[in-house]
Amino acid sequence: MIRIEGLTKHFRSDGREIRAVDGLDLQVREGEVFGFLGPNGAGKTTTVRLLTGLIAPTSGRAWVNGLELGREDERIRASVGILTESPGLYERLSARYNLEIFAELYGCRDPRGQVQKYLRLLDLWDRRDTEAGTFSKGMKQKLAIARALLHEPPVVFLDEPTAALDPESAKTVREFIETLRGQGRTIFLCTHNLDEAERLCDRIGVFKQRLIAVDAPDALRRQLFGRQTVVQLAPIDQPDRLARVVSSVPGVKHVQPLAPEDGGSLQLVISLSDPANQNPAIVRALIEHGADVQFVNELKHSLEDVYLSLIHADAENQRGAQ
Repeated sequence: MIRIEGLTKHFRSDGREIRAVDGLDLQVREGEVFGFLGPNGAGKTTTVRLLTGLIAPTSGRAWVNGLELGREDERIRASVGILTESPGLYERLSARYNLEIFAELYGCRDPRGQVQKYLRLLDLWDRRDTEAGTFSKGMKQKLAIARALLHEPPVVFLDEPTAALDPESAKTVREFIETLRGQGRTIFLCTHNLDEAERLCDRIGVFKQRLIAVDAPDALRRQLFGRQTVVQLAPIDQPDRLARVVSSVPGVKHVQPLAPEDGGSLQLVISLSDPANQNPAIVRALIEHGADVQFVNELKHSLEDVYLSLIHADAENQRGAQ
């Protein structure tokens, strides 16, 4: 649905060349929610502007909906929906009239019907004749999302769709994105909200001028941290002895005992290859050596852990290359 080969964009500022996007290679599959994650200034918004035909690349090629960037830009713009970080509404016009203008521009077969459909879906129908300028930020964001979807685009670009929204409005927007995925649309989501990316995205790409890593969140966790089990034990003397017991179980790669200073419960953080099959053997070995097992849980690193690890590793690599 989106295919990118070597996409590059350079800007000039004060006589210096700035690389906003550097040799991006990426494929976004039809019907998936793809999260594009990166720090401020990483080039995420520039990438969206490139892929929607709003600015021209310095080099490289891309196809959106089978249409080639640079050759069929007008058709690309007609076939995608885009939500920018700033909604850019006509604030003196009503919500309904804001959408009717764009429904006409998009050539919708039933402009008024489409406007009514999306105002109702986003809980704005009761405020349809209210000036958009009087809306809260959350309501403006929902109106902008409705505008992006009027022409039923198969690909939707959402740039920080829940930025600065209150929790209730953000929840409404997230639920609506899940609805869009259920309709088979392809969603390219730029966000700083890692919890949001975790819940919504099939795959994520961590990006800072270039693509650092791309995969499903769980796959990236396994690549970076492996599989880990946390076993909590009742207080016991000589915790290192139990760590050695666990280390002897086949398939265990590493054991880290975490013994609290106040004599409370002991935790063993165990790295292993196949938790489902190895955890029972670990528990048996601990009980045989006098341990009282309180809890056994999988240690699941957050997407924030994954993101920060990748960003920091990339920064170290960049410093090493200089």
